[in-house]
Amino acid sequence: MTTMRAVVVFTSGGPEVVRVEEIDRPTPGSGEVLLEVHAAGVNPADLRGRSGFADLPPQYRPPIARPSVPGADVSGQVVAVGADVAELSVGDQVYGLVRFPPFDGRGPGRTHAEYVNVPVADLAPKPHRLSHIEAAAVPMAALTAWQQIHRHGAVAPGERVLVVGAAGGVGHFAVQLARLHGAEVVAVASGRHEKFLRELGIETFVDYTAGDPIGAVGTVDVVIDCVGSVGGVDSARWLSVIVDGGRLVPITLGFYPPEELSRRGIARVGGQVQSSGADLRELNKLFDAGTLTVAIDSVYPLEDARSAHERAERGHAQGKIVLAMPASTR
Repeated sequence: MTTMRAVVVFTSGGPEVVRVEEIDRPTPGSGEVLLEVHAAGVNPADLRGRSGFADLPPQYRPPIARPSVPGADVSGQVVAVGADVAELSVGDQVYGLVRFPPFDGRGPGRTHAEYVNVPVADLAPKPHRLSHIEAAAVPMAALTAWQQIHRHGAVAPGERVLVVGAAGGVGHFAVQLARLHGAEVVAVASGRHEKFLRELGIETFVDYTAGDPIGAVGTVDVVIDCVGSVGGVDSARWLSVIVDGGRLVPITLGFYPPEELSRRGIARVGGQVQSSGADLRELNKLFDAGTLTVAIDSVYPLEDARSAHERAERGHAQGKIVLAMPASTR
């Protein structure tokens, strides 16, 4: 077999530019393995890349080579190994966040395809408790939350932490990982997500559609903002609930007046998520112990990738959106 089916974006735009085409199947290079993809997560980064980063001013938009294949999350089976690979063998079931960052103009991982090459360092064994579809929903979102807390010191035990957009991909992991780290969690989401979030163990739920969410939150030590300024939301309003000397953890694009941060001693902490098989192995312990769970909003077949992008554009997902490949049904 020398070809495969893949999502291909030929020109920047909305979901209507998403196509599924027959393209060349890759071969693994040194330090890489070739995966037969069983499932791949759909992330906001995929939508932004497809749109040509239309949410950024033109001078800040990175170059994008077209045609491009989106996708960075993957779960699948090793079907070939490249040179200098001793850690993995054909038949291994693995998952990972592929080549993220940097953005190289072609897209990070190119995982929205039947096959993909992956550096060994980006992969970890698939958690035993998770299906491939569940595992594909984990890497970018869970690594984002994990790395903010454990690499960047975003949360300390005993603190009161507000998660804005708590029902989404990063949000529902941030809620769980903050609690496991000993924090008290306040979750902000629409009312339809309350039952879901209470099942994750939050202490306080705030429905942002019912009255003033700022007044309902009270004060917190940390805000993890998974919404930012999406859709014209005033992200800066959440600064008013942070105690002086507290911390702000922006997960996506948002505007927070630097003069207020400085005046009140609020530290802006965190960083861009990084591919890391080692961090995924730490998360595996939690998944396989049953103390961390992943929520699936919806699953679409590869051939209906456009519908997956349309669902993502509508927002308000509960957990993650996933593409299922033909291999997942074998």
